[in-house]
Amino acid sequence: MSGRWKRFLLLGLAVALLAGSSQIQRSLNGDRKALGLTRVEPLENAPPILAFTTVALGGFRGLISNALWMRASDLQDEDKFFEMAQLADWITKLEPHFVQVWLVQAWNMAYNISVKFKDYPDRWRWVKRGFELLRDDGLRYNPNELLIYRELGWIFQHKLGQNLDDANMYYKQEWANEMAVVFDKKKPNLDELINPQTDDQKRRAALLRDHYKMDPNIMKEVDETFGPVEWRLPEAHAIYWANLGLKAAAENPAKVKKDDLITLRRVVYQSMQLSFQRGKLVSNPLIKAFEFGPNLEIIPKVSKAYEQAAEEDKENHDHILRAHRNFLRDAVYFLYSHNRLKDAAYWFKYLGQKYPDKPILDYKTNSLPANVTLDEYAIGRIVEDVKETDKARITAIVEGMFKNFYLSLIMDEEDERALGFKLMAGKIYEAYMKQIPQERIKAIGLDPIDEGRLFSSLWGCWRRRPEADRGSLPARWRRTRGLRFAAGQTGGPLL
Repeated sequence: MSGRWKRFLLLGLAVALLAGSSQIQRSLNGDRKALGLTRVEPLENAPPILAFTTVALGGFRGLISNALWMRASDLQDEDKFFEMAQLADWITKLEPHFVQVWLVQAWNMAYNISVKFKDYPDRWRWVKRGFELLRDDGLRYNPNELLIYRELGWIFQHKLGQNLDDANMYYKQEWANEMAVVFDKKKPNLDELINPQTDDQKRRAALLRDHYKMDPNIMKEVDETFGPVEWRLPEAHAIYWANLGLKAAAENPAKVKKDDLITLRRVVYQSMQLSFQRGKLVSNPLIKAFEFGPNLEIIPKVSKAYEQAAEEDKENHDHILRAHRNFLRDAVYFLYSHNRLKDAAYWFKYLGQKYPDKPILDYKTNSLPANVTLDEYAIGRIVEDVKETDKARITAIVEGMFKNFYLSLIMDEEDERALGFKLMAGKIYEAYMKQIPQERIKAIGLDPIDEGRLFSSLWGCWRRRPEADRGSLPARWRRTRGLRFAAGQTGGPLL
């Protein structure tokens, strides 16, 4: 065979192989996409610079990203978080589907960079940039990545929801202020955002969907499934994003890891527990700020969530049940201290049936449910709680004591009973504050309870009574003032 014919034969063979490989490539791309091995679909709605880099650099994007990532890791080890933030931003533009860089970048801004500032507004700016990065950009390019949903929920649950950061109350107040705009500075009404009628409702519905990337229909589902929750508080948003991650997992079961599902469910039931402890938001017009109280209505669903999590997570089954038992003990005590004795009795019985061989008072090994009455348990918990340093728990107890004090005065109960509630609230308040180091008072100290709040609560209780049972308000007012003077309160803060 001459050289000329040989070249034609090889050229024809090359064309045939290229044509065949193009057909096989389509099948390979489909398999790679189905198995989640790589991304083959183009970016949608990407900014020009991102669209350019992903197309122009081609396969070199990966090499450049790896080099930048190694440098970013070195900067993190050297605590150079600001420089690292810039590199991470470049990596997200080169490789928007590189999930780990989104997680590290958000964590870096919300946790590492924020604490470098002393002023709370500066801290809040970086914390906010952290969760907005995940919400607005990370999920935009990676809508099915469960780790991004988990990290977003965790920032709301932990950074905003817990009190480990001295600025945590500032974060909560700022977030509540933003949500107040969405809900027209009143108790959240999701129905008016689902089906807006007025121009104002349409504007606020658009703000919720476009800026905060939240669907009021899904919010209502969350309320019905896990709530009621307070949408002006961060734990409700932690539940929302974790639940959205679970929905994404259900739509792509072949790409889901079991451990990722467990972490998402953990965000849900831990945030529900947090909502139980202090998930009720009350506006205090006297100080023009918000105060927190326990969300007692959520108790049945929190209990169910713990039991479901224990069934699904066999590896941590015993740990979750231990947490469930502690939750039930808190639920009984909180209900009792808020004068919901029937509900407290029900859950006390349930606690005994579920964990009959476990002591319910930590400092009494023989305090099995069968050996302790509900009243004895409540008193025993008071002894325990004056040793606690959890602001949410102590606030809930003190508020419950004061609620019983108000109701006792309004409903003409024994004076000694009313004063006893107030006295116990004062003792718990004082015992807690004595344990707080001076430098931590601003972060986890209790707010004073003043007489303006007392009379506001007293008036509300009186107004809620049936018309025929209200009696003479002036008489009750004089009686209240008389008891107040008898207790040695002549003006100013009660505690």
